[in-house]
Amino acid sequence: MSDVLLSVEGLTRRFDVSKPFLNRVFEREERQFLTAAADVDFEIRKGETFALVGESGSGKSTIAKMIVGLLEPSEGEIRFDGKVMDFASGAAMRALRRRFQMIFQDPFASLNPRWRVGDIIAEPIRTFGLMRGAAIGREVGRLLDLVGLSASDAEKFPHEFSGGQRQRIAIARALSSRPEFIVCDEPTSALDVSVQAQILNLMRDLQDEFGLTYLLISHDLSVVRHMSNRIGVLYLGRLVEVAEAKKLFLDPQHPYTRMLLDAVPDLALSGRRRVPVEGEIPNPINPPPGCAFHPRCPHVMDVCRRTIPDPRETDSGTAACHLLTGQPVKAAV
Repeated sequence: MSDVLLSVEGLTRRFDVSKPFLNRVFEREERQFLTAAADVDFEIRKGETFALVGESGSGKSTIAKMIVGLLEPSEGEIRFDGKVMDFASGAAMRALRRRFQMIFQDPFASLNPRWRVGDIIAEPIRTFGLMRGAAIGREVGRLLDLVGLSASDAEKFPHEFSGGQRQRIAIARALSSRPEFIVCDEPTSALDVSVQAQILNLMRDLQDEFGLTYLLISHDLSVVRHMSNRIGVLYLGRLVEVAEAKKLFLDPQHPYTRMLLDAVPDLALSGRRRVPVEGEIPNPINPPPGCAFHPRCPHVMDVCRRTIPDPRETDSGTAACHLLTGQPVKAAV
């Protein structure tokens, strides 16, 4: 599709978590691998916000790091604007690098404490040769004004700012290379609730102004509901459901999605009984056979214990569940 900016096909990442070689020899153990992401497929269209949600350990941040090139996939393919991202080719990656950026989770760790704010924001401009001389300083001041800070803040160091102000600096740095696509890895999780709202509103305003495309990584469903157009739900490294945001919140098709939504506090006081999330994510080094969610699923069947379900078309997108034979997963009553 011409409007698809980023597509992911069969994306898989395994980490070798084996003991040292001599330990394995003496203890007669095989090598062990942790599968952080397994056969992940999704597309992100130009100008939209696609969110990845799931519990801690579901593989959200691993997928984000693979997309921006911080981790190399074990298998699978990532296409950006129709071009395959070849991580082995420095020249090819450099040509694409300017077009996408990342906002990291911790604003206290993602900024170099020894650099002034102006140098932090100017680094991508210099690296990609976008401007020279005094024009760089003027652009840094413009970006600081754009994110709600002052041009005079360019002379300060990161420790002189609050967490919310640091995240604004990180956003200004991400915008400095004039990207089209930004990966936002839990951009507000380290901030107070009032500051979270300011940062999220700023991100939406910037998206509208510059036509940005976002991949939003979050475990906070309220943030996802406010920001996203479509949502992908991850469980133990696999996508179990992809749907339009409004439809997913109204009519989730996968039992895990329903479990996540039922655990959200009922602020509307609708009176519907809420069911807390039960159990824990299995060990990713030795996951259960079949559908990985079956030990926690209230609708488990024999086939769930034997076979990994394939994604199936739904009214709102796709979902991978053996229950989906034309009947949606009903809410708990």
